[in-house]
Order: sequence, then structure tokens, then C-alpha cells
Amino acid sequence: MRKAAILILLISMAYSCGSSDKGELVGVRTKNKWHSETPYGMVLVPGGTFTMGKQDEDDIGALNTPARTATVRPYYMDETEITNSEYKEFVFWVRDSIVRTKLAILADELSYGSEPGEGVLPDYRFKDTVDDGSIYIRYMMENYGSLGDINSPTMGRFLNWEEDLIWNTADFPSMEYAEVMDTMFIALDESFDGRRMLDVTKLKYKFSWLDRESAARRGTTRKEQIKHEIVSVYPDTTVWVKDFAYSYNDPMHQDYFWHQAYADYPVVGVTWNQARAFSSWRTKKKNDFLRSRKNVSRIPHFRLPSEAEWEYAARGGLEYGKYPWGTPYTTNDRGCFLANFKPARGDYAVDGALYTMEGKSYDENGYGLYNMAGNVSEWTQTAYNEASYYLGSTMNPNVEDRNNHRKVIRGGSWKDMAYFLEVSSRDYEYADTARSYVGFRTVQDYLGISLTGK
Repeated sequence: MRKAAILILLISMAYSCGSSDKGELVGVRTKNKWHSETPYGMVLVPGGTFTMGKQDEDDIGALNTPARTATVRPYYMDETEITNSEYKEFVFWVRDSIVRTKLAILADELSYGSEPGEGVLPDYRFKDTVDDGSIYIRYMMENYGSLGDINSPTMGRFLNWEEDLIWNTADFPSMEYAEVMDTMFIALDESFDGRRMLDVTKLKYKFSWLDRESAARRGTTRKEQIKHEIVSVYPDTTVWVKDFAYSYNDPMHQDYFWHQAYADYPVVGVTWNQARAFSSWRTKKKNDFLRSRKNVSRIPHFRLPSEAEWEYAARGGLEYGKYPWGTPYTTNDRGCFLANFKPARGDYAVDGALYTMEGKSYDENGYGLYNMAGNVSEWTQTAYNEASYYLGSTMNPNVEDRNNHRKVIRGGSWKDMAYFLEVSSRDYEYADTARSYVGFRTVQDYLGISLTGK
């Protein structure tokens, strides 16, 4: 008994003496040292203080951009507008997730009572229908009947993304598979030339978000401030026809979003709500990957820039510049135009472009951002108010009113005159409106304050 007591004492002394903090308060340490990683295709905008608004005469007398001092925190921003190729990845993910969900649900219904891996459509069954030994999955399914979303037809279960989908009708593996795919096509009486095309109105993305500002200011419960949205994701390609009267733009209507020739051109025909849905999906895509890795922290979400963030980034570190390149002229010393816009009494092609141009066209500004003037106007998260410069804070200013459906667009476009290319010019479109000259780019918050080593 005495020997056992001595042994316990020695062990406790060894533990005490071996403690690395020596009994001092050192804080919680993580296994991995945090370092900020620049997202692919983005650049770091260092943040700082600048004079926001018109410093020169307001040519059209809008009086909605008085000069004021504003400060923004650091953030990452897409170096180009979101391209057709990048947005198409979002559309394809939504399309494939809908098809895989339909296949998995049908596989469950037709294979009821069979052993895992047997029955109809076995390759597309939910991954959690196979006993993988996960105690958590077993517990959740037995106690809640769901893995996190009781209102979802999938009940939060995992789709099988390992099995390729078959789109060629000649290669459909079974009648059941053909039945599911048939639900994704347009009706026969709407088809022509013997083609069954995808019904793009069925491509809808559901996402949820927490209105943190409202929860903080109103003191309501968390559940009351969780918002659920369902957004049709396919861009409105008809804008190339609807935006213009007595003008032949059918080739752009038919090919701009789909043809590989336009893969690196900015996506257009996207509403403000669709841009937000894309940002939510991009956040999910990255965090789903990080969750598959060990000891990797979640990233901040992607979002639309505030109006102040957009203007600060467009200035590229230059104070009092009229355009992103600093000079008050739209051409360089060799007479070459510096952006894609509507110069010379409507001679659209004199600047080298008739409609839009590739994302990396013309010269980048001081932060490495392309086409912050011209090409396409860009959505911001800020609601348009003529008095917002007077109402907003001087620190990270952003007047965000969800009841105001007018949203600020910035930068001017291929069809605008030079005034709208100025870094301080403001304009707006309604949130549910899609245009052939409006696109977007996203930002991500930079964690921390110091930019040492960046």
C-alpha cells in the first residue's frame, strides 16, 4: 500500500514538473500555426483610409457622391470579374446535385428491404446507406432520422459524387435512370429538331444564412434570424435581346454563356440574388474541402464587396485619381484606350472590343485588379440611397437595407460613357434585374490586422 502511494506521488510530481507552461497563464494553443492564404484567383487589398467620392466636378450633377474620408479593413478580391467558366462550375454543381439526389431517392424507394449495394441504381445510393462504421451517423439517423436537415428530402445524408453521371441518352444504363433524367428535360411539346434539352428553370440552389446584424441589434433568437433562400441559378441569356431594341444580337444570346470561345469572358445576365447565391456556394465548396482535411480552420465566407470596398480597390492605392489608372484621360500616351467602354460618339469598337472582353484584358491597377473600369458594371452588397454617403459610418461604411431593392453597381460597362468609368461614379439596378452589361466579383475578409510578411 505504501509503495502504491509513493508511486502515485512520483507520477503526480512528474506531471507537474513536466508541464510546459510552468503553471503560468499562456492561453489556448492550437496545433497548427495560423497563416492567411491568398485564395486562388484573388489578390490582397491591404485596406486603409482614403477620400471616397468625387474630388472633381460632378459632370452630371448627381450630388450623390460628396467627398468624405472612409476607412476599410483588409480583404481579398477577385482579380477579374467572375467569368462564364467559373459561374458555369456553379451551374453544373447545382445540376449534378439535383440529379444525384433524384437518383439516390429513387434508389432508396426501389431497393427498400434489399441489402446495401443491391437493388436498382445501387451506384447512386446515399453514401450513409452503407454501414461505414460511423457511430455519429448511426446515432443521428436512429434518433433524428436525419443528419442535420429534417426538412430536406435527403434528410442531410451524403450524396455519392464518386460515380459519374451519364448524359448521353444512348448510354443510359436502365429504365429507372432514364426516368430520372426525363424529369430534367423540357417537355416534348417544347422540343424541336428532335432534341431534348435541359430545363434550366429547374436548376435552383437552396442556401441558408444568419442575419447576424439583425440578431445583434434586435436581440431576437438565433432561429428567428436564420434565413432560407431558393434561387434559380441559370443566367438570363435573353438579356442580349431584351436589352436592345431593333438590334441583332442573337449570336450572343445563343453562344455567350455556353460556347468555350467565351469561357474567360465575364458572366452577365446574373441578378444580385444570383451573385449572392454563387458566393454562398463558393464558400461551401471551399469549406467542404477543408472539413475533409485534419486540423484545418474554416475560412471566412465569400461575399459581394461593399460600395466602399469596391471604390477603395478600384483606386489601386492612388489618391485622388479619376480612373483606376490615375490619370484623367481614357487613353495612354500612345493614344490606346485603357478600358472597354463607349467612346467617340458610340464607336463601340474603337477601344478594341464590341461587347465584353476577357477578364484579363487591358492593364491591371495598382492592386493587380483587372477591369475595375469598363467591361461590365459590378454588383456590390450596398443598397442605393442618394443620402448614404451622409448616413454611413466612416469606418467600413455600408448602408445595407434589405427592404431597398435598388443595389449599387460600380465601374461602368462596355456600353457606358466615360463618366461611369470614374472610380467615384455610382449607379444602381434592381436586385431581381439581369442585364447584358452587369456582372460581379467577390471578396473575402482578411483575418487579423497586421499584413506583415504578406
